[in-house]
Amino acid sequence: MPRVKSFEPLYRPFAAWLRPLALASLVANIALIVTGAAVRLTDSGLGCPTWPKCTDGSYTTTSAMGVHGVIEFGNRLLTFVLAGLAIACFLGALGRPRRRSLVRLSIVVGLGIPMQGVMGGITVLTHLNPWVVGMHFLLSIALITLAFAFWRRIDEGDGAPVLLVPAPIRALAALTTLASLAVVAAGVVVTGSGPHSGDRGAKRNGLDPAAVSQVHADLVFLLIGLSVALWFALRAVPAPPAAVRAALTLVVVELAQGLIGFVQYFTHLPVLLVAAHMLGAGLVWTATLAVLWSLRTRPVTVPAPAPPIPAVQPVAESAPAH
Repeated sequence: MPRVKSFEPLYRPFAAWLRPLALASLVANIALIVTGAAVRLTDSGLGCPTWPKCTDGSYTTTSAMGVHGVIEFGNRLLTFVLAGLAIACFLGALGRPRRRSLVRLSIVVGLGIPMQGVMGGITVLTHLNPWVVGMHFLLSIALITLAFAFWRRIDEGDGAPVLLVPAPIRALAALTTLASLAVVAAGVVVTGSGPHSGDRGAKRNGLDPAAVSQVHADLVFLLIGLSVALWFALRAVPAPPAAVRAALTLVVVELAQGLIGFVQYFTHLPVLLVAAHMLGAGLVWTATLAVLWSLRTRPVTVPAPAPPIPAVQPVAESAPAH
């Protein structure tokens, strides 16, 4: 990929800080879940009743909107933080020894930020329809996945993936990942049936909260069982120590998240525990991704040297004819 020399001074500082910038982008995308939970749990979902403006006459909150307007507008402002980090990561990817994979990933992460903002606007315009709110959350999970991939790819090469564990272990890890995603999706449905709607007048999805909570809990038990089995399986084969640690971390995060979930259910969903549970959802998914990344590596590819230019043999002058 050709590099424009005149922009090198602009790229250089971002390239030097690319790894912490990528980590900050990942953390900010997880934080967006928490700020979104704060909006919902304080009934501030319609603190700014329209979109893209906060009110019909202003893009920012006003004193008349009260604390709900401040909370909702603050959540909207986080989008600009995410966008700024995405731009910084893109510039950093351009400034390093340039790799197409990093540049493309940074672009995809950057494009996801306005999509997330638009989806947030749709949730407001649909008066916090629970299914749209759920899609808003799942888009955050997708952005976390992309931001995590970008962060981890910085330290990888661009060679073909080298698998570090046998095929049955990889199959178990894939099944664990599917169970983790199912738990997150079921949690979205549970949220849509519960009392914390984001606004006292917002509709619920109409499902029985006890029934969907039971399905969610069953999937959690399945996920924990699969994760424990994966941890033991990785210890039984010559797996990399990083993979064993990642699997153990996943189990610990899941147990903590499950404990919060059960306590919040039997204490009638106090807002602080619900917020912690929302954060836990992002951490469980991030820990799941860490396990997947630990099962393979990508070597650094070294460009093949250019073939030597053959030496030009001097042409002997022919003797003049007599």
